[in-house]
Amino acid sequence: MKLIMLAAVATLLLAGCAGNSMPQAQKAPEPRKRIDAQRFYSGTWREIARRPMTITDGCVAGATEYGRDRAGDIQVVDSCRMGSPHGELKTVGGPGTILDPGFNAKLRVNYKLYGFVPVQRDYWVLDRADDYSWFISADPTLRDLYIFTRDPQIGDAQRRRLVARAAALGYDVGKLELPEQPRR
Repeated sequence: MKLIMLAAVATLLLAGCAGNSMPQAQKAPEPRKRIDAQRFYSGTWREIARRPMTITDGCVAGATEYGRDRAGDIQVVDSCRMGSPHGELKTVGGPGTILDPGFNAKLRVNYKLYGFVPVQRDYWVLDRADDYSWFISADPTLRDLYIFTRDPQIGDAQRRRLVARAAALGYDVGKLELPEQPRR
């Protein structure tokens, strides 16, 4: 069991390092819209689509919850269920730091895997709805891509529009996973 955990941690750390060595030409597009930090970085967002990653194998009903600690700093908790929307809950979290204060579309999260393994990830909110009902997020290297909504049950037409928007931003959406979300 320890060997499996060590292998998983090593895979995650290597995956995080691989994105940092990509050529500058592979940089994600800059975020398009300013973010109201109080409005955006609060509550639960549902993961509607994502690029495949080892850490999310078998995960459905993905979500990111943003909150504030007593000092007012952003706290991030990512979660998913294993196999079905009622499966075992998996979570990972950590503090978030806004990297572009004022525009507020770039966030660095310092996760602690297994409670002690540090993993740092940067997320850019590339585009969002004017009413904050959806957003498209990516890491700055064009490797990872996520589409989130406030409503876990969007229609097929809305999903197609959001995937098309991600494609217009320059992403290969052919590999997107569309994890199951819980029913209302």
